[in-house]
Amino acid sequence: MAGPSAPRTGANLYPWDVVGDPSAGEWVAALGVDEVTLAAVYHATRALTPRHPGRRIVTAERTAAYFPADRPGWARPELWPPVQTACPGTDPFGAAVADLVAAGLTVNAWAVLLHVDGRVGLGTGPVVINAYGDSYPWALCAARPEARAYAAELAAVTAARPGIGGLELEACGWYGFGHLHSHDKTGGLPAGGAADFLLSLCFCPACERGFGGVGLDPGRLRSQVRAALDGPAPATDRPEWTVVAQLLGADTAAAVLAARRRAGDELRVEVLGAVRAAAGPDLPVLLHADPLPHRTGAYTGLDPGTALATVDGLVVNGAGDPTATVRAAAAGARPGSRIVASLVAVRGLGGRPEQLPAQAAAALAAGATELRFYHAGLASAADLAAIAGTVTGVQPAVQH
Repeated sequence: MAGPSAPRTGANLYPWDVVGDPSAGEWVAALGVDEVTLAAVYHATRALTPRHPGRRIVTAERTAAYFPADRPGWARPELWPPVQTACPGTDPFGAAVADLVAAGLTVNAWAVLLHVDGRVGLGTGPVVINAYGDSYPWALCAARPEARAYAAELAAVTAARPGIGGLELEACGWYGFGHLHSHDKTGGLPAGGAADFLLSLCFCPACERGFGGVGLDPGRLRSQVRAALDGPAPATDRPEWTVVAQLLGADTAAAVLAARRRAGDELRVEVLGAVRAAAGPDLPVLLHADPLPHRTGAYTGLDPGTALATVDGLVVNGAGDPTATVRAAAAGARPGSRIVASLVAVRGLGGRPEQLPAQAAAALAAGATELRFYHAGLASAADLAAIAGTVTGVQPAVQH
């Protein structure tokens, strides 16, 4: 009887890493990875292209779709991604998919949903509104019907792209305060996960109705959150949820989390329904996820067991020591669930390429079924060598 096979491996890329580089498919395939997670809808960024023959820096000034995604008559045109300007051509995503598939690689379409950049007028749109009444125009609110409709439609049109072997959804849930801005000047705010959670709580009308639905008085909760943030800086030497529960009271904190989880779960059900309607039941769908349900951000907080009842797998942040995060995600796995540990492989992004083999082994031992290396397009030659060496050395996944 044959033993278990080696785990699948993959790496992240942007379309501009591939388009205009005739050797891109070749050098990516030479890493030994099985698949590529390729940005199809992505937020604003400034990125290096260290081996591209024609460029070294790409500046994407706003969230955009990297394929034709026009929706004439869309009810909220200010939400819909504009035509991209960061990459040559009208369909750089499609061109990159074709090149990578020709090199023998599976390509997953990577779509960022509720994190948006550069949208004029979103300050009064369906965005997160904190306890002080400040709006976050980069963070669409997971409880707002308009934001849910946008996320569902965007995920569906991405899922329908030809040539892809899977769909990965980032920020498919609560996005919040944490956001990388140019010339950011928020360093004077309280640090730590508890403060980030409190600053990420939304008090828009939909969220206030959600809080009322779990027995909370939204006005009183708003005052509690402001008092907690205006008081002494929350502790950072204890588990962040323990600190939140102490600041708000255990019962209040639990009710807040219940309302947030309900809204996030409803959003994902709506998005997955639209994806299945557009692409059928066989397209693998993965969520970028954090197994701590109160977390916000690209890896959105959720309950792994609930999420894995509807999607094929979770991609979790495996930076540093991935053991606890991967183990928590794998605890919700079902037969056939994919648990993908995303390892930061670029030294310039804080990764430790020399530690990749140990991180990979720890992730697999904790229950990961696959490994992902972030980010091949941003990697130096030394970083790429570390990725290739780690792929060569990975052993068959531990069977759970």
